[in-house]
Amino acid sequence: MFKGLIGKKLGMTQVFDKEGLAIPITLIEAGPCYVTQIRTVKRDGYSAVQLGFQEVKAKKLAGGELGHLKKKKLPALRFIREFRIKDPEIKEGIKIDVGQFEIGNHVDVVGTSKGRGFTGAVKRYNFRGGPKTHGQSDRLRAPGSRGGGTTPGRTYKGARGPGHMGNVRVTSQNLKVVLVDGEKNLLGVNGSVPGPRGGLVVIKEARKQ
Repeated sequence: MFKGLIGKKLGMTQVFDKEGLAIPITLIEAGPCYVTQIRTVKRDGYSAVQLGFQEVKAKKLAGGELGHLKKKKLPALRFIREFRIKDPEIKEGIKIDVGQFEIGNHVDVVGTSKGRGFTGAVKRYNFRGGPKTHGQSDRLRAPGSRGGGTTPGRTYKGARGPGHMGNVRVTSQNLKVVLVDGEKNLLGVNGSVPGPRGGLVVIKEARKQ
């Protein structure tokens, strides 16, 4: 059975279990989503379920997007994502919500990490940096040697150094569902989820159960 939703990260909080232990959780506004299309191997070459999330004014969508949704008699939806699945036992046009998940389920949450801009190697790759003594004055936050002078006479491609950090696709795997609120469309998962508050996330059934 297909289990998946698109949602929005709300932030972190904590709940207490029966023994009084604090459990850190991330709250996600998950769904409701609409099934906008079913991909099949025969027609598309692969099998997947396409979901749409967050209703918006029709004028905010491109003509192609709006036409795609109108064919299924669906409202204008801002985000559309696909979920690869072998046998999607689900129909187009239906509405799905957090009710498909239960407390104790495990999920993978995919999001875009916070962008940190151009960052030094010490912060970007957790380098130790240079010594604080023995006459050095400006090497504390430097990455160190990048290679020999004569051989190879250049820096190897892929060497770790300063550069753009963050703003990449990240998956938090095997998070336990500890809260399901169908009335408020809330899903609480144990642990952290990539991205800032308000960031778009995709929730899937865990692959490594």
